[in-house]
Amino acid sequence: MSPDSKDQGKGAEAVDDIEVTDPVSAPDADGTPRRTTRRFPLFTRDTARPEGGGRAASGAAPAPARQWPILAVLCTVGLGLLLTAFDVFRYGTLLIGAALLAGAVLRWVLPDVGMLAVRSRFTDVLTYCVLGLAIVLLAMMAQPKPWLVIPFLKDTLHYTVNTS
Repeated sequence: MSPDSKDQGKGAEAVDDIEVTDPVSAPDADGTPRRTTRRFPLFTRDTARPEGGGRAASGAAPAPARQWPILAVLCTVGLGLLLTAFDVFRYGTLLIGAALLAGAVLRWVLPDVGMLAVRSRFTDVLTYCVLGLAIVLLAMMAQPKPWLVIPFLKDTLHYTVNTS
């Protein structure tokens, strides 16, 4: 083995350790692969799974067991919609809001929640909390005989809608 081939061998090993930015693009003129850069690509070819978007159970488990967090939230929302359809409006909508709040807790606490992870953890938790809290508050303020009365809302409505 000549000294040149020994150097080429080391160079080849070093080249193998360099990550290629785009596997489809050709290497540089001297044959070395292009080095990775922290710049965003001009065209996105793939989307990254959100953090926590892995399976909630092992791959050997059946599909429903792997996605139990989203199934729990969806089944609870379905039960709330069923209650609402059977004229138990307040309890049905409270159950829907509670399901979204439970989804926020699951997304925050569990490391892998499967398809319950849509965006980043912070964005998911914030979205589930805001929507769940809004639905719960609206269900508690629903007429007739509201459970929750916020005094300034009546004055706000009086000034925004002219009933004369």
